[in-house]
Amino acid sequence: MEVHRKLVVGNWKMNGNLNQLGEIAAIAAAAKEAAGVDVAICPPFTLIAAAVARSGGLPIGGQDVHSAESGAHTGNVSAPMLQEVHARLVIVGHSERRAEQHETDAEVRAKAETALRHGLQTIVCVGESEMDRAARDHVAVVTAQLEGSLPDQAHDGELVVAYEPIWAIGTGNVATPEDIAEMHAAIRAALVERLGEFGERIRILYGGSVKADNAAAIFAVPHVDGALVGGASLTADQFVPIIEAAAAH
Repeated sequence: MEVHRKLVVGNWKMNGNLNQLGEIAAIAAAAKEAAGVDVAICPPFTLIAAAVARSGGLPIGGQDVHSAESGAHTGNVSAPMLQEVHARLVIVGHSERRAEQHETDAEVRAKAETALRHGLQTIVCVGESEMDRAARDHVAVVTAQLEGSLPDQAHDGELVVAYEPIWAIGTGNVATPEDIAEMHAAIRAALVERLGEFGERIRILYGGSVKADNAAAIFAVPHVDGALVGGASLTADQFVPIIEAAAAH
């Protein structure tokens, strides 16, 4: 099994304001001390430029991107716009966008292709519902979603997959180590089948109520190459222990 540098990404979702950017400076300082760990924060679009200015080199990213370069797409943001404010990564296909904005696998794939073409590290999210898991369809659902959402070409080091069981996002519920191991192994196998040797190089993150008190156990699971962290990434006090847990692995 190939060993990857851990990647820990904070997704602030629709939270944060200019007064909270001091948290990013504190997170950046801690990230510099975390050997072997890559750290990034994805704040709301309105904060990206200001966050970059306060980040001390910590990568800052967007929470979504449109597949088109420009055009009549009110309220959307393009990859060139993200580049202009010095964003270095982007999240696509988050379960909340799939549910609330009804994004399809094909739309997620188109967004990922555009983001990668513009040199943005791109995190493609996949995950199953509680109903899928109860029906024992969870592996088939996630691997099918992955197949439909992945770009045709791998971009070494720039394409990342995040597994986020929908039933564990913001609920306080966390998948067991066995649950995580099963799904991450299935995702790795699907990546290798689709992309060959590049599939071994793609990092797979876990996302779903990751916190300081469970991060170490999650990072110890095979094929877990980091975490996509929601609420616990909003403050340095909560996020830094997760970074430190990643560094310990």
